[in-house]
Amino acid sequence: MSLSVVAAEVYGLTAGRAWSLVGAALGLAGVGFGVFARRRGVLAVACGVAGAAIGALVVVMAKGGPGTGYGIVGGYLALVVGVAAVVLGALAMRRAARAAAQRVE
Repeated sequence: MSLSVVAAEVYGLTAGRAWSLVGAALGLAGVGFGVFARRRGVLAVACGVAGAAIGALVVVMAKGGPGTGYGIVGGYLALVVGVAAVVLGALAMRRAARAAAQRVE
């Protein structure tokens, strides 16, 4: 096996890396919705759950460690960011519900 074939396998964009990027992007979108939106807590939770689920799937399906091309580092990142988005979305929903209850009274 030549060195160029090994380098292409390790340094290229593999399916695992692509899916971990998708999960991380969903998680970051969820964090953004949770931080900057007042009424989009549900959307932040949905993006966070999707990002965390994709990240967990990438981690479970990976057959090697970091640097093998399976996207395990990005999967862990997507998992952490997705959970953060779920927490921020839940806080945004709670804050919106509390503000709505104060307007009613």
